[in-house]
Amino acid sequence: MEKNSKTVLIIGAGIAGIQAALDLGDMGIKVHLVEKNPVIGGKMAQLDKTFPTLDCSICILAPKLSECYRHPNITLYTLSEVNNVEGTSGNFTVDILKRARYVKEDVCTNCGDCASVCPVRGIPNYFDANLKNMAAAYIPFPSAVPPVYIIDKNSCVYLNYGICGLCVKACGAEAIDFSQKDEILKINNVGCIIVAPGYGLLEDVSPLTNYGYGKYKNVVTALEFERLICASGPLEGHLKRLSDGKDPKKLAFLQCIGSRSDRDKKYCSSICCMYTTKAAMISYEHNNDLESYVFYIDMRAGGKGFQTFLRRGADEYNIKYIKSKISHIDVDEDNTPIITYEDYDTSEIKQMKVDLAVLATCIIPSQGIEKLADILGIELNNYNFVKTNPFLPVETSVEGIFTCGCAREPMDIPRSVAEASGAAARAAEVIKGG
Repeated sequence: MEKNSKTVLIIGAGIAGIQAALDLGDMGIKVHLVEKNPVIGGKMAQLDKTFPTLDCSICILAPKLSECYRHPNITLYTLSEVNNVEGTSGNFTVDILKRARYVKEDVCTNCGDCASVCPVRGIPNYFDANLKNMAAAYIPFPSAVPPVYIIDKNSCVYLNYGICGLCVKACGAEAIDFSQKDEILKINNVGCIIVAPGYGLLEDVSPLTNYGYGKYKNVVTALEFERLICASGPLEGHLKRLSDGKDPKKLAFLQCIGSRSDRDKKYCSSICCMYTTKAAMISYEHNNDLESYVFYIDMRAGGKGFQTFLRRGADEYNIKYIKSKISHIDVDEDNTPIITYEDYDTSEIKQMKVDLAVLATCIIPSQGIEKLADILGIELNNYNFVKTNPFLPVETSVEGIFTCGCAREPMDIPRSVAEASGAAARAAEVIKGG
């Protein structure tokens, strides 16, 4: 069998996995792109804008999603996870667990009739950081790829109790298929594997009780805030306080929540200084009377144009940076957060009352990375990111298995895309015998 008949399997269809797949596909190499969620795009699809250019995130991503979906050399597996891997570099055999969607992907027209008649409501939508509810028949966001609805197995009354079936009657395309089962797909002739599952966020901040997250409505995480200010988000871009719906006048952004601490994660999440400034800038564009305060330990902006971006925030967007350490957050009788902090410049303990407090929670390895590493036989570092050689940044501990993006350490979108292209180039060398 010719070497160029080998395929590449990519785990994760965020921006890194998508870029690697497109690079390889354009080289004429067949790609199997595996994504555990019902749609592709990862965290980038949830963002409003990107830094440092403030370009629309989905405007950049959407063409790549469409190209990936329609590319003749890319086979997409959503709701899927790698279940087993055998073999060595150049000749892997991979078992993929593909979960049932209960909607025929090749028949669904994305009309939404199933969701409109579904009686099961109030299910938190993960795409909107659980700030907006959806029906048991849903699609995470309007421009999702693949453009196919899914039925939530845990919520659907037909799947759990054998009653209802309104979606079946409403679907003129006859795309609803409750007979679908989870299945194991065996992929042979895999030349190499790229690990790009992305990252997770410290979403459960409740153990960090001093910040009041989960207790006070006007204390939110950075991802929640991103969805609140996004035009496609639950508030359609009209920023409001969650407690009373009032327009905020004063925002606080708290850095390094859960990171750079002996109590929590010791590492820096790398991108928080930049995306916090970005969020404050977008907020100011919504309301020029808005004041934003960034509470930071150290400003770390090492990328091209990043320092200029921070200066723009201070000079043009009414952002004030306070070098400090947060003690705790309380609220007054109106649910307005009161931040107690140590001001490093004056060595004084101070308080500030703000309308919304935004927590920049740390980046953590993607959920399930330990199980995946065990299946692949690759090593993880002390923080459970994929271990690589500093001089060979896309090489894992197993020959023929590469990695890129936030799977190996926290990084921004441009760097993730660059590393993805690097991983694709190394994979192409293996496939084509370079």
